[in-house]
Amino acid sequence: MKLIIPMAGRGTRVRPHSHTIPKPLLPVAGTMIVERIVETFARTLDRPITEIVYILGPDFGREIKEKLTDMSERHDAKASFKVQDVALGTAHAVACAEEKLEGEVIIVFADTIFDTSETVTVEGADSVIWLKEVEDPSRFGVAVLEDDKITDFVEKPSEPISNLAIIGVYYFKKGEELNEEIQYLIDNEVKGHGGEYQLTDALDRLLKKGKIFKKATVDEWLDCGTLPAWLETTGEILEKENPKFGTYDNSTIHPPVFIGEGVEIKNSEIGPNVSIEKGTKISDSTLSQSIIQENAELEGCNLNGSTIGNHASLKNATGKLHVGDHSIIEQS
Repeated sequence: MKLIIPMAGRGTRVRPHSHTIPKPLLPVAGTMIVERIVETFARTLDRPITEIVYILGPDFGREIKEKLTDMSERHDAKASFKVQDVALGTAHAVACAEEKLEGEVIIVFADTIFDTSETVTVEGADSVIWLKEVEDPSRFGVAVLEDDKITDFVEKPSEPISNLAIIGVYYFKKGEELNEEIQYLIDNEVKGHGGEYQLTDALDRLLKKGKIFKKATVDEWLDCGTLPAWLETTGEILEKENPKFGTYDNSTIHPPVFIGEGVEIKNSEIGPNVSIEKGTKISDSTLSQSIIQENAELEGCNLNGSTIGNHASLKNATGKLHVGDHSIIEQS
């Protein structure tokens, strides 16, 4: 089975970090967002993923492809890459993997982390759509059910027709059938919300042709699409996983925290809800509710609700800061 992951978007709401890395590669407690998604499929799906197709932006370079290739190989899957030159909607993004849309495929938009305690079976369905109950369905595209089969899709309903939000994860038994409907939309310029080609319009066409759509429900659906959401989701994952940590020189650790390989901490107070990626050095600092990425150096800092980039260097910084990769901040 192929897993297709559109990730060409620039992730403007998580800047400055998305200036240098695609949003799905950002870490959540030591694991990239996209890898957490792959791990969920490995744990909950009734069949293995053998190939992962990444749809990237035109300016994503070799280093990003190498990271994704390494990650795919860790999960016994081949990595393939396609390019979306211009963002024209969700259906257009999937269309960029046109020749890969054959046989069994799963499509996942890597903006969120999700989890379920149940094994998901795709037997007896032409398509399976992952859903989550929500309090305010008017904010989402929703699926309408009848006897556990999906009968309709409604984008941001004004009436309470369903509280089952579509989380952006889809299985198709025959990817070529989906491709046919997407190409119809593009060839005939059938555009939906926002004047773009929408995947839900292709789903509607499949429904009208009598294809059987079933649901898979999730227990967790955690957003990583903004800086506050990334911090909040990291905190929730830390609470759930409660990673182990060692002892550090004259320092106090308040769990839950994630502390990566090779991290050095001296004369500091860390936590709760702090994630520190590998190779970072921290001294004489107090950190809470924050994410510190790889190989950063912090000295004399007092930070809360902050996100610090890879190889950033901060000295005597205080408050709430969002600092990109390779930045230098020194306050007197």
